[in-house]
Amino acid sequence: FWDSKPGNQIPMIHKKLIRPDRVRQVPPSFSWVDHRLVRDNYLTLCDCTSQALYLFLVTVCDVQGLSYYSDASICRRLGIDALELATARRQLEQADLIAFRKPLYQVLSLERANHPPVLPEKRTEQVQSAADILKRIMQGGGQ
Repeated sequence: FWDSKPGNQIPMIHKKLIRPDRVRQVPPSFSWVDHRLVRDNYLTLCDCTSQALYLFLVTVCDVQGLSYYSDASICRRLGIDALELATARRQLEQADLIAFRKPLYQVLSLERANHPPVLPEKRTEQVQSAADILKRIMQGGGQ
């Protein structure tokens, strides 16, 4: 791999998959971000900071879902501190959405043989304003 200046060689980084059994594939739907995140309720397992980290990683990862972004760079780009990053990363690992082995992140495929059945979201019979719903979401509340 060469940089733009003649004679300057930059070593190529060789990435090794953390979870070769879970290499991320472009979903057959219409976008790079898999709609199953919503349909299968993955996002309910994570707070807004974790969701932002996931979106960032999906955006910057390579074709295999790998990224070497440093903690400092991620914190700066997302406007969070190191503790918030660690918490978000842990939530994503617990939700089985990423694997992390410092300094490498791997966004995992959503195909899991042991994925629990997805229950339909609870619906209330009450009429709610969009403002009330957004307020509850921003405060970390669920239903």
